[in-house]
Amino acid sequence: MILLGSTGSIGVNALKIADQFNLSVDTLVAGRNITLLNDQIKRHNPKRVVVMRQEDTHLVNHSNVRFGESAILDAIEESSSGHVVNALVGFAGFAPTLKALECGKRVALANKESLVVGGAFVNTSNIVPIDSEHFGLWYLNQTGRSISRMMITASGGAFRDWPLEKLSSATLQDALNHPNWSMGQKITIDSASMVNKLFELLEARWLFGEGEYDALIETKSLIHALIDYTDGSTTAHFAHADMRLPIAYALMGKVETPIVNRIDLAQIGSLEFRPIDAARYPIWEIKNDLLKNPARGVIVNAANEAAIERFISGEIRFVDISTMILNAYNRFSGMPESIEAVFSLDEEIRRYVKGLSC
Repeated sequence: MILLGSTGSIGVNALKIADQFNLSVDTLVAGRNITLLNDQIKRHNPKRVVVMRQEDTHLVNHSNVRFGESAILDAIEESSSGHVVNALVGFAGFAPTLKALECGKRVALANKESLVVGGAFVNTSNIVPIDSEHFGLWYLNQTGRSISRMMITASGGAFRDWPLEKLSSATLQDALNHPNWSMGQKITIDSASMVNKLFELLEARWLFGEGEYDALIETKSLIHALIDYTDGSTTAHFAHADMRLPIAYALMGKVETPIVNRIDLAQIGSLEFRPIDAARYPIWEIKNDLLKNPARGVIVNAANEAAIERFISGEIRFVDISTMILNAYNRFSGMPESIEAVFSLDEEIRRYVKGLSC
């Protein structure tokens, strides 16, 4: 495989699957965790390695080390591997997805932004999702029964139990205090604002086609997806939150070996479901409009990434992230008609959001 984002949680789990099933690793692409990257190189012996910063190249224990975004695209094109696991974070993952598909490779996709910003220009027939929610929808969708609605679940993020009046004083550390698990900085903030779940709904729309999509909060994160069938019945996908399961299916197509432990329902005892309330998660106000106009996802993503940068730097409050996204969504009404227009609109919106006052 070509593994983009090897030192993140998805990348680490992809390499666990490589170990378990003796899969070869052709290329590793990583960020700044050079210590972990060197451990991965020693264990998996890739042909080439790419890091993001030139100043890190001399720290990497490999004879074929490159750096930068263009080097990622070159590595994908040069590699003979037919599988790309794209676990890069944010808009930076879009161009590698396009390159992999252009080269005829199969993409195991964790970079939801690839479809959020450019789903209209991406051929999803060669994409296999490895988000647990989309994997759950795919898993349930193997019956061939007529579907009326697809549902995914959310944890609720760091502020699901906070009094609403306290949200305006929430700090960065508060936003990173996820109730169920430890994730990367951006995705944890996206979970707290519910932007992550909005993106996953949009991703599902591109993956599975037009239809009714929605989400709800399941506080224990044991149900990842539900499908309502036209006969009135509903099926849920239960599994422990472990990314090895969708990754194994994405890389091998069929899995008949135990990957995760089964869930003991008697031990769990009960589950709690909650609606996603726009008073707590203001971004939910645009959910229906965005699903009707999915090409506008580039607006939401660019505004979100620019606002998160300002939040992390201390310029704005947590609640300002959603406010700025909604501002940009109302300000920019057009939809890109080409891949080039996606990149152009992305830059324009980032400049706009960086100039907004609180």
